Amino acid sequence: MPKSGRHRLHRVAITFMTSAFHDLTQHPDQLLRILHDLGIEHAGEQLRITVLTGGVSSSISRVQLGARSYCVKQALPQLKVAKDWKVPVERIYAEIDWLRTAEEIVPGHVPHVIGFDRSTNCFVMEYLPDTYINWKQELREGRIAPGIAAQMGSVLGRIHAETAGKETLARKFAHDATFYAIRIEPYLEEAARQNPDVAPQLKQLADRTRNTRLVLVHGDVSPKNILIGPKGPVLLDAECACYGDPAFDVAFCLNHLLLKSVWIPTLLPALLAVFDVFVSAYLPHVAWESTQALRARVATLLPALLLARVDGKSPVEYLDAGAQSRVRAAALKLLREPASSLEEITSFWKEEWGR
Repeated sequence: MPKSGRHRLHRVAITFMTSAFHDLTQHPDQLLRILHDLGIEHAGEQLRITVLTGGVSSSISRVQLGARSYCVKQALPQLKVAKDWKVPVERIYAEIDWLRTAEEIVPGHVPHVIGFDRSTNCFVMEYLPDTYINWKQELREGRIAPGIAAQMGSVLGRIHAETAGKETLARKFAHDATFYAIRIEPYLEEAARQNPDVAPQLKQLADRTRNTRLVLVHGDVSPKNILIGPKGPVLLDAECACYGDPAFDVAFCLNHLLLKSVWIPTLLPALLAVFDVFVSAYLPHVAWESTQALRARVATLLPALLLARVDGKSPVEYLDAGAQSRVRAAALKLLREPASSLEEITSFWKEEWGR
């Protein structure tokens, strides 16, 4: 299975790709040129390209040169979702920067970037063997593994702690415009358009998230982006990376755990336990602010993300209409009557879905 990576963008101006998009899977000559420039390809080696599935924002391929395998990731200008969702392809460089920064902090828990090519907005990284398993699939099959949640919470906490208050990183990852285009607008603002009665609450949460700049944020901490290998979890897909609010990363992951409990109701108790394990492993790393302040922001943002994953531009694919309706109702209730703590949210969730 693959890993992932990218670099940076300017804070104000978003540059959309105006030239024709050249999918490298359809242009093996360009791909060979890139591999040669990076010192990977050698004359006479057979090239094999296998397109990998699962993502909506990039073209990801396994490239085999003889007995060696690499992963090539190329940013798409139009995301593969039902609604119109165009994003700047330069986000690929934010991901490269995030991966390289995180690798220095948590080696072995993020992919290693080999190199990149600006003319095609792609990068090359090591290819993880099929022995690495996807955490989302593990959860789907009932293999919960609280230890993975504990490791992931600690890994995320270490990245946040080591990047907190670093002005050089704040400048390097000033990707506010990209984060808005990939996360704020398609998630929170789209949910507000679909639910105008809670639009003021969602706007306030969107503004707070955009204006909080404390640590280096990944932006897509989801089980589908976490592989489990010999050393534990490996976090992929950092194209949303920016210097921002750590509460977003925490809430984003917890949101997926709650949604998985709707998808597989029999796993509700186990997934709520994993929810607690993740938080407990993350919080000891918080030193840049009070844990109470961070927990409060997570608790208020979580219902907004729940709503965004049924009414935003990228709804989760595994919930049917009935489940979406129940998630929507629960999220709206929590937005209208905000929970004071994460414990209050999990208690509400257990009562709501444990019937």
